[in-house]
Amino acid sequence: MSEVGERPVWSGVFGCGQMDGEWGRNPGPMKEAIARRNPITSWGSYEAAANGSSDWGWLPTCYGRDARKGDVLTRVFKLMVVACLVGGAAWAADDPMVGNWKLNPKKSKLTDVMKVESLGGNKYSFDFGGGDPEIAVADGTDQPGHFGIMIAVSGDAPDKWTVVRKKDGKVLVIGVWTLSKDGSTLSDHFTAARPNGDSTSLDYVYRRTGGGSGFAGTWVSSSEQVNSVVVLKVRTWEGDGLSFISQGGGGTKNVKFDGKDYANVGAVVDGLTASARRVNERTVEITDKISGKVKDTQEISVSADGETLTMTVHIPGRSDPNVQVFERE
Repeated sequence: MSEVGERPVWSGVFGCGQMDGEWGRNPGPMKEAIARRNPITSWGSYEAAANGSSDWGWLPTCYGRDARKGDVLTRVFKLMVVACLVGGAAWAADDPMVGNWKLNPKKSKLTDVMKVESLGGNKYSFDFGGGDPEIAVADGTDQPGHFGIMIAVSGDAPDKWTVVRKKDGKVLVIGVWTLSKDGSTLSDHFTAARPNGDSTSLDYVYRRTGGGSGFAGTWVSSSEQVNSVVVLKVRTWEGDGLSFISQGGGGTKNVKFDGKDYANVGAVVDGLTASARRVNERTVEITDKISGKVKDTQEISVSADGETLTMTVHIPGRSDPNVQVFERE
């Protein structure tokens, strides 16, 4: 949750055809951003696995807005469509993105921002991105958060909080927050459960920006440590699409390059969709949405030698993107 606290980090899927992979973090998302604090926007598990399809390909967008300006243009566009179909089949067979990719944490940068505001009476507002805060009393009880997910905040000590998220009684993520003695930094040890029983672990260090006291304030991550192996598996889907399976809350993403929103399958929350656009043979753009609202946009590109995959994730309201660098296994 960027999907972490916590929101898990999944911020790892693409549009215009996505990747299916096994992440060892979406959530995050490294889901993200990386779905850290919010199980649908963090990166506690970017585990995308193949869905059994043999290949992943893309069908580039070939239709233009001027296609109705006469019979000549109509004929031209029909020929373009045929050309794209043929080209899509070729990409499916030899797409440079297809394969297994392992995250290189040292080359990646996961930037996270969270805002905690005291509302009085031990009640707090938690904004983990998107400008839509959740409200919870820090008394350890389960309280409704976004998308049917419960949030519980426990004040274990003046300098220590535990934030737990659950869905249908099942723990999704746990974040243990610890303040430094001078209150200028916050350490977050985040773990997210995977469907196979394993867990993903991350350690973030945040620095306070602006005012505030205690846990209240605006916190921007200054460093992160990935304690789990993150592997992304990219496969073709139905010949001209891409498919991911997220071991976090993102579920399976099956996407084609037609600009349409495709619903995620098996996601923790309803309403997760993704659309895709192919920029060129080695680059795709993906837009992730929750209930029609943009969650993030991603640019995924493969190096000329085919050995490195870079995913740049832009989250609305944040100036700095998350950059995840993968190396082919």
